[in-house]
Amino acid sequence: MTRHLSLAKILVVKLAGIGDLLTALPALEALRKRYGGAEITALVTPQTASLLRGSRLVDQVIVLDKYLYDTPYGVLRPRRFAELARLAARLRHQHFDAAVLLHHMITWPGVLKYGFLMAAASAPLRVGLADGRARFLNLSVRDRGFGAVHEVEYWLQVVELLGASNPRPAVRLPLGPEEEAEASERWAGLGLGPADRVVAIHPGTGNYSPVRRWSPEGFSAVGESLAEDGLIPMVVAGPGEEGLAREIVAGVRAPSILLQGVPSLRHLAAALSRCRLFVGNDSGVMHLAAAAGVPVVAVFGPSNHRAWGPYDPTGDRSRIVRVDLPCSPCLYRGQSLGLRYGCGDPRCLQRVLPAMVVAAARDLLRQTAAVG
Repeated sequence: MTRHLSLAKILVVKLAGIGDLLTALPALEALRKRYGGAEITALVTPQTASLLRGSRLVDQVIVLDKYLYDTPYGVLRPRRFAELARLAARLRHQHFDAAVLLHHMITWPGVLKYGFLMAAASAPLRVGLADGRARFLNLSVRDRGFGAVHEVEYWLQVVELLGASNPRPAVRLPLGPEEEAEASERWAGLGLGPADRVVAIHPGTGNYSPVRRWSPEGFSAVGESLAEDGLIPMVVAGPGEEGLAREIVAGVRAPSILLQGVPSLRHLAAALSRCRLFVGNDSGVMHLAAAAGVPVVAVFGPSNHRAWGPYDPTGDRSRIVRVDLPCSPCLYRGQSLGLRYGCGDPRCLQRVLPAMVVAAARDLLRQTAAVG
């Protein structure tokens, strides 16, 4: 049935962080290939909107700060309720043929929020993941839990309900000449040249679930070991992570660089694309580096590597470093949120040794050098 659909206007809802939005890019590409003449609108958060603006994958970006509405108290405030009413009117006015929801339904507030948005869009076709709670969908893929397949694969399965497929999916973020020019200027300002072999080290995780952070001492030790191999450590500081990044720079007993104050996510991706390697935690910046084409070594502890590891079906461009414990992952496990704030005894990260990360980095460097 879906193979013969003719859709003129499609709404895609992905109200989440950087890494989550990037996992949806292959699904958006599938929709664009299948419905080349359709108007595709993305409903995203302010944090991620810049990743899609100007992209050929979407025609319109609508922003909703969904974090303001994650509790009933947020919704009931008069100003926020009015904002939701205006958004609902805007969605309804656009007369979408299909609404694509790229979210798991793991909490009842989430079910209510996304149910409201689907009702506001009033599209005849409403597709997404279902575990029995998303009754507002009329076409759905069964949610088998976090990590049953990678998040990229879940969203590809969802858009396949509309006859859209992507035979060779890859998470890649195209960059424009303005971002490339700014990155070249920043690179030169850091005293780096085109031939310099730089390893980007990102010790943060963003604001969501800092329990995913490996130790600063571990990152310093990795930077020092890779400096002995001829790489230049460049420690990346996201907003609010400047103190943490400076701590790691100070701990590396070799010349190293601090990257901070990058104006946008796309500019950061352009800067990262010049690096030979990226080493970091499970974070949006890790996914951004992978989307910029950088080989990635990712340290995972409480979070689910099968769901949110760097998307790399061949295993040629990434390595995951983790300790296999019965309790790990404890964040986004099965069909529940799990322990967002950790367990108080993070053995899953404490048992990750710098030598393990260095070995993974050297192995990946050899792999990518051999491939060219």
